[in-house]
Amino acid sequence: MIPKNIRRLLPQVQKPARYTGGEVNAVMKDLAAIDVRIALAFPDTYEVGMSHLGLKILYKVVNDIPYAYAERVFAPWVDMGGLMQTEGVPLFSLETYSPLHDFDMIGVTLQYEMSYTNILYMLDLAQIPFLTHQRTESDPLIIAGGPCAFNAEPLAEMLDAVALGEGEEVTQEIVSVLLERKLQKLSRQETLQRLALVPGVYVPSLYSPEYNGDDTLKALQSISIGTSNVVKKRILSKLTADYIPTAPVVPYTDIVHDRIMIEIFRGCARGCRFCQAGMIYRPVREYSSQIVLEAAEESIKNTGYEEVSLSSLSTMDYSSIETTLPMLVDKLSCQGVNVSLPSLRVDSFSVEMAAQVARLRKSGLTLAPEAGSQRLRDVINKQVSAEDLLQALRGARRLGFKSAKLYFMIGLPTETIADLDEMVDLVTQAAGIMPVTVSTSSFVPKPHTPFQWEPQFSMYELETRQRYLKERFRRDRRVKYNYHDASTSFLEAIFSRGDRRLSKVLLEAYKRGCKFDGWSEHFKFKAWMDAFAECGLDPTFYANRVREEDEVFPWDHLSPGLDKSYLYNERAAALKAEWTVDCAREHCPSCGVCPNLGVQTFTEKERR
Repeated sequence: MIPKNIRRLLPQVQKPARYTGGEVNAVMKDLAAIDVRIALAFPDTYEVGMSHLGLKILYKVVNDIPYAYAERVFAPWVDMGGLMQTEGVPLFSLETYSPLHDFDMIGVTLQYEMSYTNILYMLDLAQIPFLTHQRTESDPLIIAGGPCAFNAEPLAEMLDAVALGEGEEVTQEIVSVLLERKLQKLSRQETLQRLALVPGVYVPSLYSPEYNGDDTLKALQSISIGTSNVVKKRILSKLTADYIPTAPVVPYTDIVHDRIMIEIFRGCARGCRFCQAGMIYRPVREYSSQIVLEAAEESIKNTGYEEVSLSSLSTMDYSSIETTLPMLVDKLSCQGVNVSLPSLRVDSFSVEMAAQVARLRKSGLTLAPEAGSQRLRDVINKQVSAEDLLQALRGARRLGFKSAKLYFMIGLPTETIADLDEMVDLVTQAAGIMPVTVSTSSFVPKPHTPFQWEPQFSMYELETRQRYLKERFRRDRRVKYNYHDASTSFLEAIFSRGDRRLSKVLLEAYKRGCKFDGWSEHFKFKAWMDAFAECGLDPTFYANRVREEDEVFPWDHLSPGLDKSYLYNERAAALKAEWTVDCAREHCPSCGVCPNLGVQTFTEKERR
């Protein structure tokens, strides 16, 4: 039963189903039998967070532990958040409507840099102090994970601990430490010390930074006995069916990805030099075809969904895709269930596979050439040609597809106007085959990639390029052009490669009203710039300067297993426009992940 103080707010807000809970497959446990309570917090709206596969996996992992209970909480939209603050209603979980202060731990997803102020927003609504040193023994531990955890320093003052890498096993070990805290009556500091001994767990307060006179980082080292100076990510050496969420919560309202998501493999060996996910999720490991098929059928039975999406960084690189996909389509189509492919390579094979799953409706196709010129595609190691794209589109037209979406980036390292002109020429040729929608995002240099040393183009340069392309595409009615806001990309670059001095900027920006920064209608760029000025920090220092080869980065101690020398060599290859081969198809490029993490990829086993 929804408590009265919450129930009376629901008629006053948009989409009250965001806050009601009680959905199909929501886990309900007897609180009297529970020792450890965890609130899985996603710092965005319900419909965004409920679409996140990682949240579904951790929800299952924790709730499979008999003595532990995972509940969900999302960032309330501004209408609900305002009412909660006015009425004094603290942020609550969806399963039991409990205030977050009642939990032992709040697990925060760091999916996107522009959601950082929403973490403060949720702590504020939960009436939990923002900063770690302000929290008392009765406050829950704030522990984060996700891709942005590989540079958690901008949030170092707010996070009690950070879990690096894949969360299935490390989450269980964190829960065990929380149980020890209860049974042994450990203090907050003693608990953090124990968490720091769990492989893959980083406790920021146990590390101290030192800066050079030019404001670059001199060192960041452990100040606690027994704590490693480098924290390595956790990884599952073998993917089994144990952690696949085949009974996910089914919402009562529309969400962004309202379908079953079945993960088919992890990692990507393509080696695109701009792509952080392709670097930090290495090495490639696959689920067996049998596991994929059984998980899809079980999920449909438990949810009633009418669509299954095969999830990975590059679905067409799944080694059994040619056999698994037709089998899955045949099994599910007789039940009225569609199959979708969220990521396609720019080649004819991908189009043929997409046509198989779109037997009844072939409306549009999405492809990502990423860069407009062949030279620039070589720079970023995107091993496709203009002819690959055009051949794929010709094949798509023959197979009945009506239109295409093409994704590019602007502002990539070494990009010139000539590269943009070649993009326009390529799009014009593509539009001659079928109508196209072109979307450009601005390049953001990411940690643990070959481009982590590179500057982002200034906002002026990015906006100039956007205007240039807009004018060129405006002349062709077959082309629709969309682009991302350059100021948002600027902030993303700052926090992507920032240090822990940015914690005070985050606090100041939140005090100035910044939240839901990823939503254009709520983004307050001036408030952000005022926050930087108030804190005496130059935002361009983080976004727009070239790093030196031997510079110490704020994320060097948070390791995905890659050798930094490999990344720098890849940067050198990029500046020469040289390719590096895909290790799943040819030889190992010696990135360091497998020996550093002690794992063996499926491709190595296959070669033997």
